Amino acid sequence: MYVIIAYDVNVDRVNKVKKFLRKHLNWIQNSLFEGELTQADLEEVKMGLREIINEEEDMVVIYRLRSADAMKREVLGMEKSSMDEII
Repeated sequence: MYVIIAYDVNVDRVNKVKKFLRKHLNWIQNSLFEGELTQADLEEVKMGLREIINEEEDMVVIYRLRSADAMKREVLGMEKSSMDEII
């Protein structure tokens, strides 16, 4: 499945969340990641995020699509991380 994850977390945890998500997904811009994950990988990501964030003050939103083909992606301006560079 194709997953988009956006987050708004306390500044003390931003780098931990970003570093963790970079192991699993493509960094698109500040607080936004996307990429293909299996259901098992998604569960691992959710478990890892729960260990990092404080659910009383942080928020993570996970959007799931069947595949990257199921969405139309349009970028205005310069991309921070080009999808073409990803192997």
